[in-house]
Amino acid sequence: MAILRTCTALACVAVAASARQLPLVADDSYNPAPSSPIVVSNGTSNGTVIDTKKLQADIDINKLVARAEALSKIADLSLSEYNHPTRVIGSQGHLGTVDYIYSELSKLGDYYNVTNQTFPAVSGNVFESRLVVGYEVPKSASPMSLTPPTKQHEPVYGKLLLVPNGGCSASDFSRNMTGHIALIKRGTCSFGDKSANAGKAGADAAIIYNNDNSTLSGTLGSPSPYHIATFGVSAAEAAPWVAALQNGTTGLDAIAYIDSTVDEIMTTNVIAQTTAGDPENCVMLGGHSDSVAAGPGINDDGSGTISLLEIATQLTKYEVNNCVRFGWWAGEEEGLLGSTYYAEQLSAAENQKIRLFMDYDASPLIPNGVFQIYNSTNGQNPAGSGELRVLYEDWYKEQGLNYTYIVFDGRSDYVGFLDAGIPSGGIATGAEGIKTKEEASIFGGEAGSQYDPCYHELCDDIHNLDLTEWEANTKLIAHSVATYAKSFDGFPKRVAAVEERSLSGSKKSTPQFKYRGNELIM
Repeated sequence: MAILRTCTALACVAVAASARQLPLVADDSYNPAPSSPIVVSNGTSNGTVIDTKKLQADIDINKLVARAEALSKIADLSLSEYNHPTRVIGSQGHLGTVDYIYSELSKLGDYYNVTNQTFPAVSGNVFESRLVVGYEVPKSASPMSLTPPTKQHEPVYGKLLLVPNGGCSASDFSRNMTGHIALIKRGTCSFGDKSANAGKAGADAAIIYNNDNSTLSGTLGSPSPYHIATFGVSAAEAAPWVAALQNGTTGLDAIAYIDSTVDEIMTTNVIAQTTAGDPENCVMLGGHSDSVAAGPGINDDGSGTISLLEIATQLTKYEVNNCVRFGWWAGEEEGLLGSTYYAEQLSAAENQKIRLFMDYDASPLIPNGVFQIYNSTNGQNPAGSGELRVLYEDWYKEQGLNYTYIVFDGRSDYVGFLDAGIPSGGIATGAEGIKTKEEASIFGGEAGSQYDPCYHELCDDIHNLDLTEWEANTKLIAHSVATYAKSFDGFPKRVAAVEERSLSGSKKSTPQFKYRGNELIM
């Protein structure tokens, strides 16, 4: 049974690498009256200078768990809309999450200036889908994210036609595609371009097949009026279709059906900056406030949301030398929408005030996870990114903990900041990836299984948290804040970024990113 399709703009506006063993590896102000104010003066409650050991000691797992329980109840607000708990943008669960963040920050008196940033976002939901080719139902078939529905939300029938050369230009569609279903190989250009080109050629639906045997989880990206209902499939399942069509078969029939919606809504980022500290030199960190539609997202990224909120609360005990700016981004799961919007709206002067950005997405070491550090080298990223990586390495070494590296591949909210020339780094713990034997020998757990079996699933709930490791990683986040809130000594100074722009004037995405959030883009 299809879930209720309630996702309105009005509702949103209402709130608005390889593993290694370490030798012991335009804004609107929102300043509500605090319900339980902490008496503060000049951005500090008692004049105690920020100290990393003290701030780390302030982190209490019981307080983190209490916040997780509150967030779980907030996700339940979406039961009437989705028939299960979720905090996806546009849902009551996400509205409640944003309201919760505001409410908790409002209790902290004038230690922070709190602002919101409302922006347009694209939200997509697929309710039902089916693909049949010949007499087979391909097991790997998966609708692309942000795919439009088939015509009138009904099945479409047609011959399967093979598109040469990857479907990246109009000349690849010299055949009449009207009333048929296009079969296109992955590569060279984005999935969105392939779908739009097939739509312009008259196709009723498109199937993009992978260049390896894995499933193809992709996104069409920014909606186009030419996009058509589009599936991704594995290379193995597509191979016999391709072979038959290349050998001249003309009778390969297909049926495609996608019932989906793609809507533009309004949603909100929340920003909190200390009123004290040098405003020309800001430590910035962020996590995303939303979940996927499938579940409550208490790990991804409820844990990051909570860790940042608790650190923001404990920070009020201290005096900072450099300003600290927290960001809770909306629409990360839809393609890093909130963080990218924020970074792109920065003026050149405001951009330069951010000395670094740290991304904290899904903090706990979930049952089969690993400690991951973004492999943020200075050579390939803005100067200072490498220093952030060393900070995380040193902390894990000090704690006697092992770690591994993860590449900047575009899967989280650092993308917009790197594109804007801002040094970036962060930590993660694994998602749907598979743990290797080497990682299992270092971290324990089960090799050959997902890092997080509940990644983007309904079971990403209050039980999907490793409390010991969540507390450890929250202390590491606190350490990163305290270190740079105290001093940027030895940290590279910002240099003005030279923006590379397309002919249309829009910023070009950094080329190493093959993902946009959790979905492949090409």
